[in-house]
Amino acid sequence: MKGSSNLIEGLKLMPHFTKDSVQQLGMQLGLSHATIDTYISRFLKRRQLHQLKKGLYVSADFLEKNRNDDSYAFYLGNVLRKPSYISSWSALQYYDLTTDAIQTVTSVTPKVTRSYETRAGTFTYQSINKELFSGFLLIKGTFDFFIATPAKALFDLLYFRTRQFRGTSLDKIMHLIKELRIDFDEMESSEQKKFHVMIAPYFHE
Repeated sequence: MKGSSNLIEGLKLMPHFTKDSVQQLGMQLGLSHATIDTYISRFLKRRQLHQLKKGLYVSADFLEKNRNDDSYAFYLGNVLRKPSYISSWSALQYYDLTTDAIQTVTSVTPKVTRSYETRAGTFTYQSINKELFSGFLLIKGTFDFFIATPAKALFDLLYFRTRQFRGTSLDKIMHLIKELRIDFDEMESSEQKKFHVMIAPYFHE
């Protein structure tokens, strides 16, 4: 049982891991592949490990310690579906541009739309054209993550909500921003200008 204890203690240090990572750690501890597979099944049954999606795991211990850290949720958002970046409501909340409590981690990806219900929370991904997969930056800290700039987060939110700005106008867009209770006036003037530049091609006077 010492091998089992050593393995789970090693996994508790990782923010996420794959089955290959468990195998590598187990082999360093002198465990056979068959024994490692047995331990993984046991850890999952005992809920010492949680599966985030097929082939991707996190220990219950690590998750519990970091459950209230938004940066960890955003980090997992990037990991669950690659490439992707945090955007829309989640990013607007991060920048304090909305007062509404957002429970789901929202991201944008050039891949197909998908959602994941996990022990770490709900993660949704909206598919966008590769040409629009831009306007994000890397935030470095305890957990690094890619997130949209304020202007791009707002653009992405409205892009999907209006179905690519079809049948609308600039006046209607600005009214919708107020209706959604987004604090556009609190956004830095440089970001406001970037937002207007982004949406300009969709409106022809």
